[in-house]
Amino acid sequence: MYTTIVSFFQQGGVFMYPIVIVLGLGVAIAIERWVYLTKARMTNQRVWKQLAPLVSDGKYNEAQEIAGKSASAMGNVLSYGLNRIRSARRRDDIEKAMEESLLEVLPKLEKRTHYLATFANIATLLGLLGTIIGLIRAFTAVSAANPAEKADLLSASISVAMNTTAFGLIVAIPLLLAHTLLQTKTTELVDNLEMAAVKFLNTVTERARPQGA
Repeated sequence: MYTTIVSFFQQGGVFMYPIVIVLGLGVAIAIERWVYLTKARMTNQRVWKQLAPLVSDGKYNEAQEIAGKSASAMGNVLSYGLNRIRSARRRDDIEKAMEESLLEVLPKLEKRTHYLATFANIATLLGLLGTIIGLIRAFTAVSAANPAEKADLLSASISVAMNTTAFGLIVAIPLLLAHTLLQTKTTELVDNLEMAAVKFLNTVTERARPQGA
């Protein structure tokens, strides 16, 4: 199998190397993003479990202290809301502050993920380009060959030229799958943040009603 893979790679020509580079970059980004998003999800859950009881009990100062020290997305969003509670009791004011925080957090969660789709397209296009150039070379070489050998030479040359397209697709498909998985994971994180923000607003509003009444 190893010999077959090496032979397949060598026959593909020079365009196999940039496709390998694209694969390496894509895998590195996919692993880094997966680890980051997984850690972010766990940290957000931990911070929410710490803050939810404090907010329910009206201990906003303690909650603010924990949220301010946290580097998580959840801590950042709730910290904005807790800060606004001090200066405004209206739900809309607190909600706008948390929406502003979400706008700051979102780019960090989506960072570099879009490169995977770009790399998948690049790998496919590099494969096609390598195949086209290989076919041009094949037809050029065959044109000067013995007529009796043209068919065999042409079929062999085309077979080799198609290696780059095959390899480009082999690289592109996993990268697209990784992009989809990471996008889904990011969407889940954002949904959890929005849900936590709504729960926070509802809790603060419910506690403010008896005081307003």
